Amino acid sequence: VQLQASGGGLVQSGGSLRLSCAASGRTFSNYDMAWFRQAPGKEREFVAHKRWSGGTAYADSVKGRFTISRDNAKNTVSLQMNSLKPEDTAVYYCAADARRFPSGLRVDSRWYDYWGQGTQVTVSS
Repeated sequence: VQLQASGGGLVQSGGSLRLSCAASGRTFSNYDMAWFRQAPGKEREFVAHKRWSGGTAYADSVKGRFTISRDNAKNTVSLQMNSLKPEDTAVYYCAADARRFPSGLRVDSRWYDYWGQGTQVTVSS
């Protein structure tokens, strides 16, 4: 599957952005989808996932502010980001994997086979 992320940009603290990830190549509905992010000098970290079954999980740092959703008819997964903070500044990556792993592994980037190219989100203070 090929993933194309979009929607990043520059926004002031407290603002909102919506990221989208378009998938092609395989049966999208079979895939667990996720967003990760990587800030300069830091490791890639989990943001949110939306499993093929509908299950959802968020990093504690984004709970209540970010919402992940998917549209299987359009082969897209989105991340609505509200109340953005400067510490949300990072390159955001969408990821996909069709293997059936426990939810606990779905917060670890090593368990995703497919990655998009990343989209930059910059939040100014």
